Amino acid sequence: MKRDAGLWIDHKETFLVFVGDEGEETTRIESGMEKHVRFSGGNRPADGAADDQQDRQFMTHLNRYYDDVISRLRDAESILLLGPGEAKGELKKRLASKGLGGRIVGVETADKMTAPQIAAKVREHFRT
Repeated sequence: MKRDAGLWIDHKETFLVFVGDEGEETTRIESGMEKHVRFSGGNRPADGAADDQQDRQFMTHLNRYYDDVISRLRDAESILLLGPGEAKGELKKRLASKGLGGRIVGVETADKMTAPQIAAKVREHFRT
């Protein structure tokens, strides 16, 4: 069974669309991360150590989020990445590190889209 996936991603959420021989399936995944993240963690020393710790916590959280998205893409033959900012590029690198980079068929910048717009874009891209 042929199964392709397209997704719109930012640091806050992913809208995932699978298209295949048996129809279309959509899933929304939330990262649990707000746009401007604030982790609690005591006083802020002047040397920037707290900022480094916050950056590490942010990247750890993002990597868990990306791994959740990737776990749902494992059976996709082809993957189209859409999104407005850095998240699509970060996910592309994460997919490559997991051995799935060869399945990426496109990376496109796309501003905020509705779920039906994303699904239509993915269907159009994979139309045979």
